[in-house]
Amino acid sequence: MTTSSSERGVSLGMPELPAPGYPDDVRERLERDARDVIARYPDSRSALLPLLHLVQSEEGHVTRTGMRFCADMLDLTTAEVTAVATFYTMYRRKPSGDYQVGVCTNTLCAVMGGDAIFEELQDHLGVGNGETTDDGKVTLEHIECNAACDYAPVVMVNWEFFDNQTPASAKRLVDDLRAGRPVDPTRGARMCTFKETARILAGFPDERPGAVEAGGSAGPASLVGLRLARGETAPARVVHPREGGPHEEPQDSAVHEPSPTEHLSSHDAPQDTSASDPAHPAGPTAEEGE
Repeated sequence: MTTSSSERGVSLGMPELPAPGYPDDVRERLERDARDVIARYPDSRSALLPLLHLVQSEEGHVTRTGMRFCADMLDLTTAEVTAVATFYTMYRRKPSGDYQVGVCTNTLCAVMGGDAIFEELQDHLGVGNGETTDDGKVTLEHIECNAACDYAPVVMVNWEFFDNQTPASAKRLVDDLRAGRPVDPTRGARMCTFKETARILAGFPDERPGAVEAGGSAGPASLVGLRLARGETAPARVVHPREGGPHEEPQDSAVHEPSPTEHLSSHDAPQDTSASDPAHPAGPTAEEGE
């Protein structure tokens, strides 16, 4: 017994029509910007990545119209452009929110509370992975490692870092974004919309006052190893015994000065993170050996 193509869910209809072009005024403006981008490269096809950011800044995602525009400007086929646009996750393929909120759920962030943050944000916003709130403000997604493991768990909004998050702080963050309140990342300039971010990634100046000066950089925790490698020593610290609690140090007791090669574990300088919060769904951090 055979099944028909309709029963198998296979469409044998007309092929998809070519993508429509941009309106004349939009096309003229984008062409000026595109020529500026292309002029930076000895080989025009090398400009494809920033041009995809450029068309994404126009509509908030990469449409078939945007891919056709890139192909026309670079003398490529739409298939070649589509192959690149579908390979990189930074290019959106469907309408999304003004703020892309990504919760890292890779190994370290996950065990430090990333999974709990993601679950609570889904409930709080009423959306699933890759979905957008009804007001069009926030698109929530879980993402892979952001190379900021020393600040786990990490949330990113439009590629800006929000370090050492908890479910409560993450919910405040998305509430502020939806309400239009100013939001500053842990490291970097004040938040702008996804379209504005895409234009910056296309290679155009960030014209917001003070944005360049506030640009993000490596935080202190990320630079500890580099400083030790250079022979710089950390400030002297007296660490109380884990079981004994605070106590008076004798006046003549020697203060240990760590050497550049000495390992400083997390027990030497405990940090407040979501995992050490007794109210956190994962529970308080267990003592060593428990």
